[in-house]
Amino acid sequence: MSYGGGYNSRGGGGYSNGHNKYGGGHGGHGGGREDHGYGNGYGGNGGGYGGGGYGGSGGGDRMSNLGAGLHKQNWDLSALPKFEKSFYKEDEAVARRPASEVERFRRDHQITISGRDVPKPVETFDEAGFPRYVMDEVKAQGFPAPTAIQSQGWPMALSGRDVVGIAETGSGKTLTYCLPAIVHINAQPLLAPGDGPIVLVLAPTRELAVQIQQEITKFGKSSRIRNTCVYGGVPRGPQIRDLTKGVEVCIATPGRLIDMLEGGKTNLRRVTYLVLDEADRMLDMGFEPQIRKIISQIRPDRQTLMWSATWPKEVRALAAEFQTDFIQVNIGSMDLSANHRITQIVEVVSEGEKRDRMIKHLEKIMDNKENKALIFVGTKRVADEITRFLRQDGWPALCKFMRASDFYAVYANTFPAIHGDKQQNERDWVLDQFKTGKSPIMVATDVASRGIDVRNITHVINYDYPNNSEDYIHRIGRTGRAGAKGTAITLFTADNSKQARDLVSVLQEAKQQIDPRLHEMARYSGGGGGGRYGGRGYGRGGHRGGGGGGGANAMPINNRRW
Repeated sequence: MSYGGGYNSRGGGGYSNGHNKYGGGHGGHGGGREDHGYGNGYGGNGGGYGGGGYGGSGGGDRMSNLGAGLHKQNWDLSALPKFEKSFYKEDEAVARRPASEVERFRRDHQITISGRDVPKPVETFDEAGFPRYVMDEVKAQGFPAPTAIQSQGWPMALSGRDVVGIAETGSGKTLTYCLPAIVHINAQPLLAPGDGPIVLVLAPTRELAVQIQQEITKFGKSSRIRNTCVYGGVPRGPQIRDLTKGVEVCIATPGRLIDMLEGGKTNLRRVTYLVLDEADRMLDMGFEPQIRKIISQIRPDRQTLMWSATWPKEVRALAAEFQTDFIQVNIGSMDLSANHRITQIVEVVSEGEKRDRMIKHLEKIMDNKENKALIFVGTKRVADEITRFLRQDGWPALCKFMRASDFYAVYANTFPAIHGDKQQNERDWVLDQFKTGKSPIMVATDVASRGIDVRNITHVINYDYPNNSEDYIHRIGRTGRAGAKGTAITLFTADNSKQARDLVSVLQEAKQQIDPRLHEMARYSGGGGGGRYGGRGYGRGGHRGGGGGGGANAMPINNRRW
């Protein structure tokens, strides 16, 4: 396989499949309005979280009507310009590798495949056959070898086939589709004025979209590939300017992207490489209608790649409808399973015991100043009350109110109050405090359980247990990333007993120690509240009192601890 200069050279050059060379590049696109609510919250037996969910603004009819102004597309494939999407040429070393060796590699890396004519995995970066300008960027990052999803996913994506990839968070999925996207772009004709993007990546949250943009920027700079990231909660002007100038890659959240399409700020006529990242999370967040409207604007012979951490029936149905003869790679067990590098500690407690248990764990965790702890709670109200409690107890914690597309955070540091009424760049600064370790404690709701790529989170504390075991796995998956080890501590109450059986299965699969009381709960699960494991306490959250607003940020800090 050779890589030529293409026409209208992009610097890195076009991609040659041994005959025709292509130059090229393509435009950009954006955004979404994710500030809608999440439904009715967690409910609960005997009190619970109450209604309202994560809340936010702009839900209801506004979201259901998004995309109503989009024109129906009637695709005549015979009239559409042809495009190149098959670039993979098997390396000689891979071609010579016997089937027994390939099977052993897949078994050792827990790789399972399905579909017709799935290519063999590659074991080194050089075997993937990427052009030199891409490989130089990869090797500059110091990665020793491809991750499991990359080893199998790169040949699949480069082949031009529709692909489904299932792997845990932190496994390297982003690079698995970003590098083939760069090759794909360089094989297409250059953008003309008024063109939209060649590559469209849909992501459920602003945070994940920004992380994807960082990877595309890093590895696409040698090819002079332009990109933009389009999401709600910020002014539209800069995003519109990017789209008007033309970008090859658009990373977008669904709502704002539809907003831009309806406003005529961009179009999807040139999209030939579509990525749905965290597909399961997008469906969880209710974006299926928006995804359908977006896909209806893209030519049907595109290449579609769907990436997910889980493989529920809703994602399977989406793949069956919008992909053609797709091939699939799965890393790890097809059953619900957690990262085995994470030590899972589940304590059965009453609601009234939760605060004391949390503090005891924080004291041990923060003995090491290099540690970072992420604490998950169920609602903003609980997070606000926990913030008040932590400040009273001497932890310099602050609240951060965010829209549903963001996350709600409490940071253990002293800086000006940050909440949903503040500008987006201020929220970015707060998140940066946690990433850099200046603020080693963060409290978040489930919206942060995926897509927040903060390095070196050593501990996750589930102060409130989530609605289901899939969310549990994604929460604890914030630690133990990129080969590191981590610890997840969960405070489990009688109100969570309906989830006990699934949780025990997850713990058993990961060969973790299990509290005998949790085992007993699993045997008799089916109702929450009261019971022998402690009563309802003061309701979920383990405290009296009302909460509300950002007043916790203004509460004086007891200096006893810090």
